[in-house]
Amino acid sequence: MNPESPLSMRGRCVAVALAAACLSACGQPANDDAGVRTALESFYAAMKAGDTAAAMALIAEDAVFIEGGRLETRAEYEKNHLPADIGFEKQVSGKRGPLEITFKDDTAWVIATTDYDGTFDGAPVSFTSAQLAVLTRESGNWSIRSIHWSSRRR
Repeated sequence: MNPESPLSMRGRCVAVALAAACLSACGQPANDDAGVRTALESFYAAMKAGDTAAAMALIAEDAVFIEGGRLETRAEYEKNHLPADIGFEKQVSGKRGPLEITFKDDTAWVIATTDYDGTFDGAPVSFTSAQLAVLTRESGNWSIRSIHWSSRRR
């Protein structure tokens, strides 16, 4: 059969229409590693830059933060903990290990460690922080729903 015959043209049109319909119905790819990485990297970059508004823009309204055996709502984190995180990030550099990202539909959970060495408020620090972040995607955008931080001295 000639590849330009009406039948093969119709077949190609059907294939293109089906692909377009799938992309429209499915939206973004299920495993959107780049989107999740961008959201988390933007959050940490905003803290490093001292940009509270940019950091909070990435956090869902119902988010819960966990650190040191405490639970904090989004508002509590913004008021009590974020200023300290910004102060720390401005003074100490961390080396983040690879992100391990797992997906289930529009939910992603990310596990990583970060090694911190330096001086914070005049005192030496040397520890490894473990992070578990849970993000969800709504309307194509990833939001942080929860972050659990724990650390150990090295």
